[in-house]
Amino acid sequence: MAGGVFEALDDFLSDGLDLPVKGADGVVREYHIADPSAEAGIKIERITSLAARLAAGGARPDQPVLDDEAELDLYRLCLGDAYDMLRAETSWSMFKHVSLTVMFWVTTDEDTALQYWRTGEAPGKAARNRAERRQMSRGSSAKAAANATQSPASTSGTRAGSQHRSRGARGRGPRPI
Repeated sequence: MAGGVFEALDDFLSDGLDLPVKGADGVVREYHIADPSAEAGIKIERITSLAARLAAGGARPDQPVLDDEAELDLYRLCLGDAYDMLRAETSWSMFKHVSLTVMFWVTTDEDTALQYWRTGEAPGKAARNRAERRQMSRGSSAKAAANATQSPASTSGTRAGSQHRSRGARGRGPRPI
């Protein structure tokens, strides 16, 4: 038998998330979202796994993976007792962000939930911090500009060193090569 003693699960698993959220009245409140029951966790896993499979397997783009009712049921499962209070006291975008943060916590881990909380992007798609997002933005802007800008040698639309010239004034463009 292997040596070692297992610690109690509650020594390292959190019993919920405490999330600061600005309500419709502009006041920031901390909402405690309790760890869902095992039954709710199983349902959350099933719904998110199905949604991921449908999305990856070619779900039709004109049909949402979850309809409105299923989406709200997922949020109710994730938020538990805090659902009604959050729905009454926050805007839709705040409510949805809290719900998805909790969903990532339930289905993956606290680090993934924190990444979503800070960026609003699905894990793996977001830059990790503001500097990285700026760098990515600059890089993609520079790449787009480089791809869209012709080099000075190609402004006539002909190949460099070609004997053919544009017909210019007639507006017919370059002669075929």
